[in-house]
Amino acid sequence: MSTAHPATSSSDALVLREDRDGVAKLTLNRPQARNALSVGLMAALQDQLDALHNDPSVRVIVLAGAGPAFCAGHDLKEMRASPTREAYEALFVQCSRLMLAINRVRQPVIAKVHGIATAAGCQLVATCDLAYCADTARFATPGVNIGLFCSTPMVALSRAVGRKAAMEMLLLGDLIDAAEAVRIGLVNGSVPAGELDSKVQAVAAKIASKSSLTVATGKEAFHRQIDLDVEQAYAYAARVMTENMMARDAAEGIDAFIEKRAPVWCGQ
Repeated sequence: MSTAHPATSSSDALVLREDRDGVAKLTLNRPQARNALSVGLMAALQDQLDALHNDPSVRVIVLAGAGPAFCAGHDLKEMRASPTREAYEALFVQCSRLMLAINRVRQPVIAKVHGIATAAGCQLVATCDLAYCADTARFATPGVNIGLFCSTPMVALSRAVGRKAAMEMLLLGDLIDAAEAVRIGLVNGSVPAGELDSKVQAVAAKIASKSSLTVATGKEAFHRQIDLDVEQAYAYAARVMTENMMARDAAEGIDAFIEKRAPVWCGQ
C-alpha cells in the first residue's frame, strides 16, 4: 500500500515523502535547480530523517531526486548571496550534520540516482548505505574547477571508494559515468534507466522483509567499527553479537532456520 506522508504531500514541499510496504521514499524536490542543496532543502531533509529514526513502520529509506537530476550539490547562488564567514560556517555545519544523520538513522538509506550527482550531491550518494543508478547517470566532485575544493564531499567519498580513485575525482573534477562509479565502488550497481525503479524497489523490499532490529543493529555496528583498529573492532563486534543473540528476533530466526520455516519477526 502506498501513501503520501501528510506533511510532505504538497508538490511545493522541498522534500516529498511516500510510504509503501515499510519503505519511505524521500524525494528532493527542487527540480528547477537540479535539487541543489539549499539551506531550506537540507533542513527539510534533516527533519524527515529525524522523524523517520523512531518510526517503527519504516524499515528502509530511499533517497531520490525530482526532475532531470539527482542532486547538483550546494546552491552556489544562495552561497554567494551571503558571502560571510558566519554564513559559510553555518552552511557546512548544517551539511555535515545532515550527512551524519544519514549514517545514524536506524534504517538503511538507499540512493536512487539518475542524471547527475555532483559535489555535495555526490557526497549524498557516497554517504548512503547503498546506491543504485541509471546507466546514464554521471558523478563528479568538480569544486576544484571553480576554486572550491570539495573538502566536505571528500569525507564521504574517501570512505566509500579507494584513496587513488577518490583523489582522482577530487583533483580532476571530471564527470565519471555509471560504469566507472560501479567499478570504484561509489554505487552498488547500474541498470537501464527504465529499470531503476524496479531495481531499487526489489532491494528495499528484500531488506524490509528482515528483522528491523537486526538491520538497525547491524547498520549502527558497521558505522561504529569502520574507524576502529582491528582489535578494537573485533572487541566491539563481539559485544554487539552477544547483545544481538539475546534478542527475541535472533531466537526466532535461528529456531525458524532449524525448523525449516519462515521466521515471524517482532522487532525485539
